[in-house]
Amino acid sequence: MSDSPESDGPLLQVKTLSVAFRTEEGESVSAVRRVSFDLKRGETVALVGESGSGKSVTALSILQLLPYPIAAHDADSSIRYRGEELVGASEDAMRKVRGNQIAMIFQEPMTSLNPLHTIEKQVGEALLIHKGMSRDEARPRILELLDLVGIRNPESRLNAYPHELSGGQRQRVMIAMALANDPDILIADEPTTALDVTIQAQILKLLKDLQRRFGMAILFITHDLGIVRRMAGRTCVMQNGEIVEQGETRALFDAPQHPYTRKLLAAQPKGRKTPPAPDAPMVMQGEGVKVWFPIKKGVLRRTVDHIKAVDGVSLAIREGQTLGVVGESGSGKTTLAMALLRLIHSEGGVAFDGEAIDRLDGRRLRALRRRMQVVFQDPYGSLSPRLSVAEIVAEGLVVHGQGDFAERDRLVVEALEEVQIDPASRHRYPHEFSGGQRQRIAIARAMVLKPRFVVLDEPTSALDMSVQAQIVDLLRDLQARHKLAYLFISHDLKVVRAMADEVLVLKDGKVVEAGPAARIFDSPQADYTKALMAAAFDLEAVEGGVVGV
Repeated sequence: MSDSPESDGPLLQVKTLSVAFRTEEGESVSAVRRVSFDLKRGETVALVGESGSGKSVTALSILQLLPYPIAAHDADSSIRYRGEELVGASEDAMRKVRGNQIAMIFQEPMTSLNPLHTIEKQVGEALLIHKGMSRDEARPRILELLDLVGIRNPESRLNAYPHELSGGQRQRVMIAMALANDPDILIADEPTTALDVTIQAQILKLLKDLQRRFGMAILFITHDLGIVRRMAGRTCVMQNGEIVEQGETRALFDAPQHPYTRKLLAAQPKGRKTPPAPDAPMVMQGEGVKVWFPIKKGVLRRTVDHIKAVDGVSLAIREGQTLGVVGESGSGKTTLAMALLRLIHSEGGVAFDGEAIDRLDGRRLRALRRRMQVVFQDPYGSLSPRLSVAEIVAEGLVVHGQGDFAERDRLVVEALEEVQIDPASRHRYPHEFSGGQRQRIAIARAMVLKPRFVVLDEPTSALDMSVQAQIVDLLRDLQARHKLAYLFISHDLKVVRAMADEVLVLKDGKVVEAGPAARIFDSPQADYTKALMAAAFDLEAVEGGVVGV
């Protein structure tokens, strides 16, 4: 990293930064208003706030990556890096800064990495551009970087493509790319949101270790206050494009002054749900459920082995009960749910409302599907952009031949009211709603059919903390009102603790631990469960070696 006579002062100074976007109609919409903060060598400053608060726009402004002239700064906006003004700097000047002195890692590595280029080419690009290295000269440095960020056997990964890596490995590659030229400042924009708790803990530990080793300053952008408490020395809280409160992190968390900060800190899902009666009717049962995918090789495509996605899992869910299913990506959580819903073939017994359904054909299953529904992780991806909300919610009614148009519209209105969406908005389209509203619409689509059993597959992971708490409250209310049986899949153990009566811990398709939620969370027995709990609730245990990098 470069030295500077101003090394004792701030590396980065943002003063009265304002950003406005111009609409197609020529109107100006303010996204960031008079934001000021600074960043010193070796420190971590967090920008915290809900979606739309201006965090990412502020970060993109630092690297001058906003789409000008659609976006514009006010005349008194200033962003100084080592005393040099970046606002209005030439493209040539910014190229020297981007990826060289100030680097950035993004939230979703799968969309940030080029699917057509190998890992070697993508990590090496910064070295070729900024250092003028040849490919042969760059290769030792690429291997060094991949080893530095914890990619095992980096030589074997050079020719791999992003889709061949896990989520944690892809994020490590993004960090390697950012570190290629030893930057002074690393901007981390929600770098762990899409990751499992153990992988998240590993990435946070890695960033801390790299910061200590190289003296980097980190601007950490997140909506997860638990991460802020672990990572940041100072915190800036953003709301509606403004910093409403900033200060030393511990003091801010212990005595928040602004009502919005207090609201964010109080937004964790709270309480425990009321357990069902012990003699409540059994709704869903699985006995020795197996889903094995064949591995075929050779010209004749003979089966040489199997991927045991789900391997002998048994479970039981009663009326009004929630079974939480936890484990890392690839542990078999979603595959298990799809097997119970009979959406993929499986071996073993599956019974719904006392009836064995594992051998039923498509026609007989269709009649049952009305009473078995699913809510997916990404409400934007699971709702058709071409259908109005009314059409989306009514789709299941049409498929199952329930009622005429007027009756279906009445049921749609009732379902939307139940999830607290204004029925008058039912003729609008998904893109016109916020993330939390879209998830409520997805829940309404499931509830309109009056199901008995609902699979909730990561229904809160794409949402802000305060919206998460609202959705948890809504799901608990709907369950109590309709005596629903839930299979709740999540890597967010705080949400699982607020939702589940029983917990099933999966690893590599097998159950490593199962039992009442209180016991699993308070005194886990299996080492794997202890590692999950440590990663979710106690970073010190992670740093102590419970979860290694």
